[in-house]
Amino acid sequence: MAKFAHFADCHLGGWREPDLQGLNFQSFQKAVEICIKERVDFILISGDLFDSAYPPIEILKETFAEFKKIKDVGIPVFLIAGSHDFSASGKTFLDVLEKAGFCKNIENFQIQENGKIKLIPTIFKDIAFFGYSGKKSSMEIEDLKKVYFDSVYPFSIFLLHTTIKDVVGNIPMDSIEKDKLPLADYYAFGHIHQVFEKQEGNSCFVYPGPIFPNNFQELVDLESGSFELIETNGGRLKVQNIKLKIKEVVYLEVFLENALSATEKIIQEIDKKNLKDKIFLLKLKGTIIKGKTGDINFEEIESFVKKKGAHAFLRNISSLKNLESEIVLEENLDNIEKIEEKVFGEFAEKNPADFNKFLPQLVHAFSLEKNEDEKSAIFESRLLSDLKKILNLEFV
Repeated sequence: MAKFAHFADCHLGGWREPDLQGLNFQSFQKAVEICIKERVDFILISGDLFDSAYPPIEILKETFAEFKKIKDVGIPVFLIAGSHDFSASGKTFLDVLEKAGFCKNIENFQIQENGKIKLIPTIFKDIAFFGYSGKKSSMEIEDLKKVYFDSVYPFSIFLLHTTIKDVVGNIPMDSIEKDKLPLADYYAFGHIHQVFEKQEGNSCFVYPGPIFPNNFQELVDLESGSFELIETNGGRLKVQNIKLKIKEVVYLEVFLENALSATEKIIQEIDKKNLKDKIFLLKLKGTIIKGKTGDINFEEIESFVKKKGAHAFLRNISSLKNLESEIVLEENLDNIEKIEEKVFGEFAEKNPADFNKFLPQLVHAFSLEKNEDEKSAIFESRLLSDLKKILNLEFV
């Protein structure tokens, strides 16, 4: 019998707003605290521990401190990279965590002559762990159709950062059928930010949800983060989703037509709410007939929200239109990856070429940022290394 935890999509360092970035990390800390209290045998992290391959130094320092707590009580951590903390060069700060002895990246495979991908297990207490990292723009899906295990084990866990068809349903999104994956007892998924638990035969397919919501709409839909706590007893699995309630969320929608009186109307609606120490989400909807969006005094609104004692405040005006231009103001682009996939797809359709398959990873590589105090030569070398890996080229 074993007890283990399953995290995914922590996205540490992802929020730009300091208050929400802090809550994101507090949610991760709470998950770690529960795992230590429950004395789990091990922790799984199925991708996107960090929001990028090179997170800010303060996030790294805080994360290392949490991993030290885990190590000090003797709980091993097994993980893979996700589409955010994945790097085409294969080098990320997950490597630094591993070298410090805080975790084990279990992705290990061999590409066979016939193109098949043999996954090599990490064995711990008679449990076989297999892993395959997520990539930008769902590029891991074609690879996953080729992966296989070379042996059958008493209990096997497969960590993946990808999308399965059962989760997306009829949504036109790249995904893989469950039956295309090699047989495992527990499939520890990441990437889709929702809770999904399904048992079929002796197999269990689980998305634990993000450790903390990652954008405005996720805060509305999920309100809090979560992770899974699993107990094995012979061939049976007991799966429990643990909610990580950090702060209460208050959501308010206000329908507008007159921008000239909108500020007063919004403040009146806000005044009806108890915002003390809560996350306040304001969504403005409708079509402006009088005035324009610029007539809404957002500074006054924000000041009033602060007086009401809100811990954090986000507004969304993506559904607010101007009658004259009928332009939708998209202040929040909630899923950049979906937008990228659409743009690349349209370009490839108009400009068919084998080279198109490299575009998503190339765009990601060129978005690489220079680290603080990093010398230009080192940064350039790191960028060239990524490009070399993507294009499989030898540079002089």
